[in-house]
Amino acid sequence: MALMTQTPLSLPPELSPLLEHLRNAGIRPVLVGGYVRDALLGRTGKDIDIECYGAENLDTLASALKGFGTLNAVGKSFGVLKLKTGSLEIDLSLPRKETKTGTGHRGFSVETFGEIDFETAARRRDFTVNAIGYDPFSEKLLDPFGGMKDLERKRLRCVDPATFVEDPLRLLRAVQFAARFELVPDRRLLALARKMTSAGALDELPGERIFEEMKKLLLKAARPSVGFEVMDAMHITPFFPSLHALKQVPQEPASHPEGDVWTHTRLAVDAMAAERFGDEREKLICMLGILCHDLGKPATTRLLEGKITAPGHEDAGQAAARRLLSRWTGDKKLFEAVLPLVRWHGLPKKLYKTRAPESEILRLAVNVPVERIVRIAKADHFGRAGIENRPFKAGEWLTRKAKELGVLHRPLLPLILGRDLVAAGLSPSSTFSRILNDAYEAQLDGIFTTKETGAKWLKSYLEDLGKS
Repeated sequence: MALMTQTPLSLPPELSPLLEHLRNAGIRPVLVGGYVRDALLGRTGKDIDIECYGAENLDTLASALKGFGTLNAVGKSFGVLKLKTGSLEIDLSLPRKETKTGTGHRGFSVETFGEIDFETAARRRDFTVNAIGYDPFSEKLLDPFGGMKDLERKRLRCVDPATFVEDPLRLLRAVQFAARFELVPDRRLLALARKMTSAGALDELPGERIFEEMKKLLLKAARPSVGFEVMDAMHITPFFPSLHALKQVPQEPASHPEGDVWTHTRLAVDAMAAERFGDEREKLICMLGILCHDLGKPATTRLLEGKITAPGHEDAGQAAARRLLSRWTGDKKLFEAVLPLVRWHGLPKKLYKTRAPESEILRLAVNVPVERIVRIAKADHFGRAGIENRPFKAGEWLTRKAKELGVLHRPLLPLILGRDLVAAGLSPSSTFSRILNDAYEAQLDGIFTTKETGAKWLKSYLEDLGKS
């Protein structure tokens, strides 16, 4: 992609009054960071960061912003004010320097300056592509570290090796940036990253910060596999044992000509990324599902009768997936959505191969949303070499059957409820759950399919229950 180096850069019209007001208040606004980078790449960025030169201190800046929307000082200790005006959410800050004072990505003291040159202020940034500024009034790009050339050459370089190593989060930022913007880390960055990982730098990071970077990789990159390749090159994969274990685990060449489980997983993640849809939560569930789908293979892969197989890897994978996700988040509902995808990811092909009866499809829908598991199975199918143009017949068949049964998006609704038991003369008791479960099982088996036939089944069931 050619860089959009012509100026002026396109800015949201709503931003102009704020920029003019800051200038009239004696403050020189400079757009920095992701918005400038994205604009140069021809992308529309949502995050707007403005460094404000000439403001005496943060309180002076806050006073100048009165009347321009809702001001939030949650980042004030880091020299940042958050402003919401119209549809825009803007981070405004004074130029600042950061000094390492402790461990982790928060172990810094921040010193702000009313006046400082842009190069000095930009030196604290992680990568050259994020150290480009734009002066909206002079309409000039400020690029003291060659970030524009790096974007053009698709190269990822750190701004300052001495300060880069102070923040371990930058390792994971390098991973997701390389994937999202198709950038190749240079040798110096790789060497720094390996030095940091060998020293245990990632151990300083809390799980939630790791997860934020992993989400950006999985949700924003067209080919997340690029990030996993960079992760491997930076020696980061051992930090995630469940993923690292996939490397060099063999697969049967006839069904997996692409190679080991690590290679297959990366291809499958790309296949899922190509078809992401729904809200962010749905995308995340599916991306994590496919990332974790074969985590059980390292523990179960063996040679049986001359063929490489991994019996029971679906069950084993649930425990491995739980361990990986537990390091990133305590979101139990996310676990409940992702782990069944690992457990049942191979079932769509099996159901298609045996042309399974309706009852098995109905039971699958009880365990996992059919539409979702078909998407996982499809990404699994296309996450291998040499089948790019082959249709995924198993998914097409199962989708059609689930639609006909009305269970593509949700399980079959039970026809017999607690109130039906009360209407039949029963008093609420501990036996209700067993009766309702037996009724639902009978419905899934097709013994009854309507409320009327269900009532007849219940009458017969209760009569037999009374005889026992």
